[in-house]
Amino acid sequence: MKKYKRSILIAALAATSVMAYGWGQKGHDTVACIAENHLTPEAKSMIDSLLDGRSIIYWSNWLDNASHTPEYAYTKTWHYRNIDADETYWNARRNPKGDVVTALNEQILLLGDTTKSKDERALALKIVVHLAGDIHQPMHLGHLSDLGGNKWVVKHFNSPRNLHSEWDSAILENGHKWSYSEWQQQIDRATPEQQSEILNSMLPEDWGLESYKIAKEIYETTPQNTNIEYNYIAKWTPVIEKQLLRGGLRLAAILNAAFSGSYSDSSIVPIADTTAKK
Repeated sequence: MKKYKRSILIAALAATSVMAYGWGQKGHDTVACIAENHLTPEAKSMIDSLLDGRSIIYWSNWLDNASHTPEYAYTKTWHYRNIDADETYWNARRNPKGDVVTALNEQILLLGDTTKSKDERALALKIVVHLAGDIHQPMHLGHLSDLGGNKWVVKHFNSPRNLHSEWDSAILENGHKWSYSEWQQQIDRATPEQQSEILNSMLPEDWGLESYKIAKEIYETTPQNTNIEYNYIAKWTPVIEKQLLRGGLRLAAILNAAFSGSYSDSSIVPIADTTAKK
């Protein structure tokens, strides 16, 4: 009887998180907080105008909820690009309803289009802020067959979980008990040389490939029913830190460029240098 009840619990946990989206709230807030720390004065002014005084941190998690509403249901598939184990990043089937790479490209261009209305650009801004976080969460480039790890059953200190939820929040929260502002303060310390390396490519396609490679390693080293404990958290927390930093710095560069009218891979406006403050 106990075994039967446990099987039901595992199945329920997997089923209820099928629609789980990108980093948990703290991860998205951290990406936005890092980005906000590197905005140019022009970008800050435009964001303040478009968002009526709200910050990008305020809106960083908005799309996760909005995608469940009728008005924005068309964005449900925009949070991820699923790639099965027998596919490659380049030949994987594309979702006709869109994916995180395609949507991010489209919304960045819309954001920088000064012929669009304030409402259109404000919506694009909210979406870009969120998807810049999602594309750096490796499980958002996970397998279609298990819905990006949502049906990949693991354990968290012997409690049933799924791999996607572990990467959304659990590993992050166990790695450091920090607020999002503390995460920013602790990991947003890249040197100018390190920042330059992170911003070497400003193509979402490249960021997706980067996350896809990490996801492949995660699957290979996390068989189903793996019990995630201290050693696993110690191994992967630095990767999460790097992905959050990448997401934040790249988001800042996107916004700086979009609001200067110069978004392209070869004409990114440099992020504001804050290393002297550290």
